[in-house]
Amino acid sequence: MTESTELADAVERVREFNRGYTRLIGALDYEHRLGTPYSLPQARVLYELARYEETPLARLRGDLGMDPGQLSRLLSQAEADGLVTRRRDPGDSRRQIVRLTPAGREAAALLERRSQEATGALLDPLSDADRTRLLAALRTVSSLLGLTPRPTSFRLRPPGPGDLGWVIQRHGALYTAEYGWNEAFEALVADVVARYARHRDPAREAAWIAELAGEPVGCVFCVAEEPAGKEENGQESPTARLRLLLVEPHARGLGIGRALAEECVAFARRAGYRRVVLWTNEVLASARRIYQDLGFTLTASAPHERFGRPETGQDWELVL
Repeated sequence: MTESTELADAVERVREFNRGYTRLIGALDYEHRLGTPYSLPQARVLYELARYEETPLARLRGDLGMDPGQLSRLLSQAEADGLVTRRRDPGDSRRQIVRLTPAGREAAALLERRSQEATGALLDPLSDADRTRLLAALRTVSSLLGLTPRPTSFRLRPPGPGDLGWVIQRHGALYTAEYGWNEAFEALVADVVARYARHRDPAREAAWIAELAGEPVGCVFCVAEEPAGKEENGQESPTARLRLLLVEPHARGLGIGRALAEECVAFARRAGYRRVVLWTNEVLASARRIYQDLGFTLTASAPHERFGRPETGQDWELVL
């Protein structure tokens, strides 16, 4: 499928969704919104005015994105129906201020109540899990289309139910899409995760999921390196290994990768490790910059084709 064909298919699927959703929420009920006496354009005006005690006309026009002539006609009708009042701004006679009357606020409250009831009726048949999926999808749509500001606040938490499977799936999908790696890489990730799940020692091993706007967007693991090795004095040298650092593309640039790596190193210190090691690939430039900033040093490198493409593997070490 060519890029132009993929775009055309995406356009049609979005339009099909729009048509179906418009029917579902009753937006085609243009003349009597949600069984009220108000048309859809009137309802939009009342919704916006209800957000504030009073609203400058210019802001109302901008918030609605409505033709000035249409908005003027709607306000005149609403004023005649006793729903709004308009006055000149005492500080600037060129500006007009609009506010709802008590009757207008009652009308807006009716529309809000009917909208809540209609939306509740849509969501009520869904299970808790399906509602969670729906809300996550809505957040994704809003973010991708620029309908809401990009969230910037994230948190790190232990893996919950389903998160380990997410780690495997996202590594396989992302590294194939971004670097062309084959299924051997996903198999490697699955082996690491399975060993962690089966044999984890909570005192010595941990994992973290980065969560942004309620969805997982990153991960890292701190596991014990086996065999531990020996120091010059013959004593065992406890070594931790940082593994599976990943950040979703849409969440990059927020410091999530660095926060995950720092959490891993901090845990290793608390657990009594003497060093942290990791294996990465030269092509993963962003990750390598994080490791360098945290004080890791390159100890070895070698070419390989483990994942179907020529790469250069790198070993890094941080003495704690």
